[in-house]
Amino acid sequence: MGQALYRKYRSKTLEDIVGQDHITKTLQRAVKTNRISHAYLFTGPRGVGKTSIARILAHDINGLDYRNDQSPVDIIEIDAASNRRIDEIRDLREKVYIAPTSAKYKVYIIDEVHMLTKEAFNALLKTLEEPPAHVVFILATTDAHKLPATIVSRTQRFQFRPIATDKVCTHLKMIAKQESIKINDQALQLIAEHGQGSFRDSIGLLDQAANYEQPITAETINSLLGTPAASSIAELISHLSVGDSKSLAQIINGMFEQGYSAPVIASQMAKVLRQQLIDGTDQLPHNELLSLLGDLIDVPASPDPERFLELSLFKALPRYDSGAKQHPGKPSPTTTGVVPVPDTPKVSTHSISEPDRKPLTKDKTKTGPISNKPKTGALFDETKWPAVLNLLKSKHNTLYGIIRMAQLDNSAPGIIRLQFAFAFHQKRVNEAKNRDILLSAIEQLTHQSFSLDCVVNTSLLTKTATDSNEVDLSAIANVFGLGETAED
Repeated sequence: MGQALYRKYRSKTLEDIVGQDHITKTLQRAVKTNRISHAYLFTGPRGVGKTSIARILAHDINGLDYRNDQSPVDIIEIDAASNRRIDEIRDLREKVYIAPTSAKYKVYIIDEVHMLTKEAFNALLKTLEEPPAHVVFILATTDAHKLPATIVSRTQRFQFRPIATDKVCTHLKMIAKQESIKINDQALQLIAEHGQGSFRDSIGLLDQAANYEQPITAETINSLLGTPAASSIAELISHLSVGDSKSLAQIINGMFEQGYSAPVIASQMAKVLRQQLIDGTDQLPHNELLSLLGDLIDVPASPDPERFLELSLFKALPRYDSGAKQHPGKPSPTTTGVVPVPDTPKVSTHSISEPDRKPLTKDKTKTGPISNKPKTGALFDETKWPAVLNLLKSKHNTLYGIIRMAQLDNSAPGIIRLQFAFAFHQKRVNEAKNRDILLSAIEQLTHQSFSLDCVVNTSLLTKTATDSNEVDLSAIANVFGLGETAED
């Protein structure tokens, strides 16, 4: 029977330990100077090296070699989860006074020590207060807050940290090379991220992935973990940010049909949205984004996670106009069959030159061209527009989702005029950051500098409503299982 990779590549010396230098260096000095404590407490998340360091330390203080699988009789490991009663600890108290058989110290490694009962803790405390000179205790736990303060105060405590993702990737790449596992960097990155700083979990996942067809790719890992691809999450967020409820419903339902669970989708979305919030690249209004992040955290605890996730996403759809009674672009059934236009601010459909544009709010949003370069006097080549959109899609997918809905007008020399059906879209593109991105993309592809004019053209609303095929009502009906609406 083959040996699991996490056991095969378990560290054998303190120098081999990765990512816990603040602990290993201290312990190395203690062993070298013979300043050995009677009790150590190792705390931290699972799979970061607590038990490995405990075993190595037990061998080092006794001058024993840990490069083999032998277990000296003077190094005793106890699983507190299955030996948690007072009787087991009383038995330990009686045996600690027996001198070591062959080693200098008798070392007791008690794993998951927080699982001991209150009575067992009290019995252990007596031993920790006045231990024999030949005994060393090494306690390990993932839940230090469950330990009595009296126990903690009688130990030297070492707090283990999650391993940095880049260090995990480097270690996994070394193992893959030695095991002749063909796997690309993107797949290793996904494994490391899923491990959440745990070497054991990450190596275990690599071991499992090695049974799949090679070379192992990011798609292989996503399939193994049951997580949607990053591109699917990005597409979901893109449609959410532009208020495309029909596409939003189709994508989320498609994910459910492919077997992705609501908690997994929520977790992936939350991770991406959180990073966007930190980086300042978020596309949702701040309050709606924070509210959505809170809802995504609650998805796993919901009695109906799928419906809770769907409702959370629809709640987060941008509010285009605080005075409107319905979502922009959503037609209302009428007896005449005429689609009413939502109450949007009346904005002239004719071009508004940038120098004459005044700030609408006090948020200091720049509405003028970002570039200070001289503008060309030539007309923009309309055939270049698909290339501009493709460039935006590859690097700024959310901005692409907004701009692709604009109607291009290149009739004025030196000016690129974009007409939007909704004031919300115009406002987002007019933000300094987004204008700069768009103008830079145009200049990169045309080698010319243009002025950008973003206007609202309410006549496009009728086309938007027709193209949407009453998307909002049907989408929500499909999602929540509503019955058919009666026609007036």
